[in-house]
Amino acid sequence: MALRREPTARQARLATELRRLREAAGLAAREAAALLGVSPVQISHIESALAGVSEERLRRLAANYACADSELVDALVTMATVRVRGWWEEYRGVLPAAYQDLAELDHHATFRRDVAVIHVPGLFQTEDYARALFTYMNPEFPEAEVEHRVQHRMQRRVIVEGPDPIAYETLIHEAALRIKVAGRAQTRAQLARILELSEAEHVTVRVIPFALDDFAGAGSAMVHVGGPVPRLDTVVRDAPHGTAFLDSEAQLVHFRRLFRRVRDQSLSAEGSRDLIHGLAKEL
Repeated sequence: MALRREPTARQARLATELRRLREAAGLAAREAAALLGVSPVQISHIESALAGVSEERLRRLAANYACADSELVDALVTMATVRVRGWWEEYRGVLPAAYQDLAELDHHATFRRDVAVIHVPGLFQTEDYARALFTYMNPEFPEAEVEHRVQHRMQRRVIVEGPDPIAYETLIHEAALRIKVAGRAQTRAQLARILELSEAEHVTVRVIPFALDDFAGAGSAMVHVGGPVPRLDTVVRDAPHGTAFLDSEAQLVHFRRLFRRVRDQSLSAEGSRDLIHGLAKEL
């Protein structure tokens, strides 16, 4: 079987989890290969996401690693054997791979939590807002390049607006609501959209007000995406040269704690709507 040339983030996460299970069992790659009856090279390919793994082999590996977490093993089997070719595939080769990885991560999410500091969360953005943002961030983009990014962002909204939405909670700093990324009319429309979505049962919007004391921020924007089991959660953060997917146990614990702290300091859902209404009236 040919090796993968560009593993997806989901395939890479499966590979990472299998390596973590092996290391937790105290086994070297050659020992795991001997137990499975394959070459160490095959284990290396599986753990680097260059090759896939069948359900039968994955369950044998888990048994050899003495993994008793059946829910985790079942979730890993799903990751290994179920490949969804979603709407994001049309952007493969058109946009950077991270765009497809983010959309696929959204598709498989059980919930999503955002902290937005400077910009309105992507899932809430109107076309005008997104277009102004992408144009400003890279003025050298040709119009077609901007439109690909805008339409990709609009299609990602299916997880909160589609027929089977996930639970979505977002904490938005007042700065992100006040900054006029586009014109005054577009900003008013953007605030109206946030207010409309905040009324949905599966959506919670809380504002972090300027007036808050003792608030040092969340560092930067962050996204916490729920997996089928907590161990398979993912935190997404902007990095200097792209998007970073964080998934170690220590990182997940840290960002869960950070999100709770920011949420506890934010306004209530009702108070947040009142503040957004006030900002819209100012426009």
